[in-house]
Amino acid sequence: MRKIYLMDCTLRDGGYINDWRFGEETIKGVCRLLASTGIELMEVGFLKGDVYDRDRTMFPDIPSITSMIAPKSKNMIYAAMLDMSAPVPIERIIDRTEDSVDAIKVIFKKNKIEEAYRYCQRIKEAGYILYVNFVGTDLYTDREFIDGIERFNSLKPFAMSIVDSFGLIKRKQFLRLAYLADNNMDEGIVLGYHAHNNLQLAFGNAEALVEMGLKRDLSIDACVFGMGRGAGNLNLELFSEYMNENHGTDYRVEPMLEIMDRYLQDIYRKRFWGYSLPFYLSASRGCHPNYAIYLEQKDSLTVKSFDELLKSIEPEDRASFSKEKAERYYREYMENYIDDTKALEELGKDFMGKTVVLLAPGRSLNTYADDIKLLSRRGDTVTVAVNFLAEEFEPDYIFSSNMRRYEKIEGRTKAKCITSSNMKECSSTDYVVNFSSYALKDPEIIDNSGLMALRLMMALNPAAVYVAGMDGYTPYPEEDYYDKRLQFRFPEGAVQRNRLIASELSEIRKHLKLEFITPTQYEL
Repeated sequence: MRKIYLMDCTLRDGGYINDWRFGEETIKGVCRLLASTGIELMEVGFLKGDVYDRDRTMFPDIPSITSMIAPKSKNMIYAAMLDMSAPVPIERIIDRTEDSVDAIKVIFKKNKIEEAYRYCQRIKEAGYILYVNFVGTDLYTDREFIDGIERFNSLKPFAMSIVDSFGLIKRKQFLRLAYLADNNMDEGIVLGYHAHNNLQLAFGNAEALVEMGLKRDLSIDACVFGMGRGAGNLNLELFSEYMNENHGTDYRVEPMLEIMDRYLQDIYRKRFWGYSLPFYLSASRGCHPNYAIYLEQKDSLTVKSFDELLKSIEPEDRASFSKEKAERYYREYMENYIDDTKALEELGKDFMGKTVVLLAPGRSLNTYADDIKLLSRRGDTVTVAVNFLAEEFEPDYIFSSNMRRYEKIEGRTKAKCITSSNMKECSSTDYVVNFSSYALKDPEIIDNSGLMALRLMMALNPAAVYVAGMDGYTPYPEEDYYDKRLQFRFPEGAVQRNRLIASELSEIRKHLKLEFITPTQYEL
């Protein structure tokens, strides 16, 4: 009778959410509870890097994993993953011992097959159970996939796995890949499946694989709470329950729920994973999910522009992500050049020689509202709000370089609107200025609207600019904004963003008389 194995990947794949920093207590607690569920295998973490940190599931060598899994359960197979995009030196694959991990899973893209084969040889020689994972299996041609299978057949690995790296393999294509693998893998090798859930396909495909009726054994990867990169992975608790109800297994779901409650809920509240519009779009365009993460953090693109930008990525760049490529495509998309000479001439009539009060949407506007209103109502003053309506301050102009923000402004204000040319969906505005003329060089703050507004002021030559509400970022965005509806979370890097913006403000001050009239972190 065939066997269907379940492998938990929470501490490894889930680590993409929190930089693998689960904490020693959580790592040991999750290992202990998973051992009581009855599932057959678990990944303890990555075999990667050079530094050992007891609080991370990123291990530089096999001995560093040993203390985390002690005492080992006799009913559990413990595994580590080796990624051929950044493998540890092969000499660190020491011989297997009773207290070490039992299995090593090797993942590789198709351009790394020969290098992976050499590592797999050593892993077999060292006595470990070997998993061979074809990363981005859907990116292989049939011939390439068959050749890869035949190459590793000679090593007699325990399992070879189809890997849906971007969560986009639909049922028909998945079944074809499964039949292709089944017909070309040597007898006795387990067929594995590792899913991502960007299009919510993980459960359906895993169920379909089990129901195919193949004679060979199967291995299904899953994570507690579906924790994993992008939209996450197949939920271990849900698939265990399905197996219990339909295939006579007796997995204990309660310890999985305890892991969710005790260890994962707090992480989930701070760092969401799961199905979302950006991950749907990235998967539907065949793009690495990190493009979705990068673009979502910009918080400047509507659904239409988000999708257009993904479509503009060259096919050869979609499967592999780098921050440099993402920054380049973002800048190219945003730089929609226009000649704004006439707009600047007309705006100059209102701004030249005047006092400008520039309102950013920081929380300090609430505290200093009376003082700001008093200054704004002087006869020689022009008031400009940045990316929000600012109704109680009755601005003369609103400046926006962010279409998501401008959607909440367009048609709802008596103020004249100045928008930047990157906002291709903007249907009504009074003045359009050229995005690239006022954008910042550093990609982290390329389209920061407050800085862009100040750079525009440099071109309009006012007598002075008084800034209110440009308070700076904190790790607690609910405390940052004048109106809570304007909140946007920068999950990491608030201090870095403040530093970059402060540096730009120093440069702007060389060309513009600039004074803050509300407290700001940029003055520190």
